[in-house]
Amino acid sequence: MNTKAEKAIKEKIALNPEDSSILPDILRYYQKDIYFAIRRMVLTHEDADDVLQEVMVKVWLNLKNFKGESSLFTWIYRIAINESMQFLRKKKIKCHENPDAALKASDCLKSDPYFKGEQIQAALFDAVNMLPEKQRLVFQMRYFEEMPYEQIAEITGTSVGALKASFHHAMEKMEAYLREKSQNIIIQ
Repeated sequence: MNTKAEKAIKEKIALNPEDSSILPDILRYYQKDIYFAIRRMVLTHEDADDVLQEVMVKVWLNLKNFKGESSLFTWIYRIAINESMQFLRKKKIKCHENPDAALKASDCLKSDPYFKGEQIQAALFDAVNMLPEKQRLVFQMRYFEEMPYEQIAEITGTSVGALKASFHHAMEKMEAYLREKSQNIIIQ
């Protein structure tokens, strides 16, 4: 995100959080990044669009509560993660507890026209989805979003040390899963 653009949006919010010209600016600068963060969690394009819409409604309704203590992106990202997790809880999608749900999610992604993965990408996706919710979230933010631990801590409300431990455990689980899975990839 362009820091000049974020600064301009934050200034608009400070002047009048109910200014209707703010939402198009927010959508223009944040929608794509937020969409893909949501998409990695909820898996389907349709579900990601639904959650993104809920996120943007919450952002709009709560702009008056934005204090400007964190970056606007971090604030919106936190709303997106919370909405994604709430969506998954409503659908009771817990791939790490239910291998069939993980396979169904994997099949869903592989049949998606937006997915251009090969076997290795599909195996990585499967490994990520087998992680418990918190480890999956930390892994996605650190690995895919390349966020520093400090920003992840601000978004999740978790200490940096706990995040590092979650990431480490996630990596160990994924490595074991991928090692086992690689036998099948090589054979096929």
